[in-house]
Amino acid sequence: MTATAAVLIIGNEILSGRTQDANLQYLAKRMGELGIRLNQARIIPDGTADIITAVQDLAATHTYVFTTGGIGFTHDDITAVSVAKAFNVGIEEHPEALRLLQDYYGDALNEARRRMALIPQGATLIDNPISKAPAFQIQNVFVLAGVPSVMQAMFEGLVGRLTGGKPIQFAAVSCKLPEGVLADDLMLLQDRHPDVEIGSYPSFKTGILGVSLVVRGIDTDSIARATKDISDMIRSLGGEPVKE
Repeated sequence: MTATAAVLIIGNEILSGRTQDANLQYLAKRMGELGIRLNQARIIPDGTADIITAVQDLAATHTYVFTTGGIGFTHDDITAVSVAKAFNVGIEEHPEALRLLQDYYGDALNEARRRMALIPQGATLIDNPISKAPAFQIQNVFVLAGVPSVMQAMFEGLVGRLTGGKPIQFAAVSCKLPEGVLADDLMLLQDRHPDVEIGSYPSFKTGILGVSLVVRGIDTDSIARATKDISDMIRSLGGEPVKE
């Protein structure tokens, strides 16, 4: 069975439009490369009830859950406490997390920064090679930083804990036909190729309607057969297929 994943983006700054999320695209790409199907992504505010509900729901329905944001030391960084509540465990100062912070900050480690050593009971630390304050894993939930460079470094350090499958591959064919011209034939074509997913993405470039048809799957031969049939379909409808 294919492993599945969900991404939970936590932060009022994302929902307000003040900050643009840069983590979802990275995680989606890496999930595909690892053969893990990303089924869902949510953006929620910095609210304890919101985090608890989302974590419990996603953890129960996915192989892996990755959260980003809210693990700093300011008043609105409530992810660690909320995730602990989602799993009905306490939160405590983790000795190794504290040691890492002491080594990094030295005499500048104040009470606020020390709060980054608070980790849910039973959780496993995730290394942070950039700013040292660790993230953590509890059961199938990986709680990561929101800063993209830090999140990416954390993720690459935990890849060995994940079990995926064959990498998810893509092929794309575009043409200058309106999507409506292709719709009926495309539906039949998808039925003939159940082993792949075919997505249709319309465009409007330089005043000309067009569409990009993307084939997604794990078997190279299946993708190739579907791509060929798409090209043949486009030609039969008077268009010219272009491989992207």
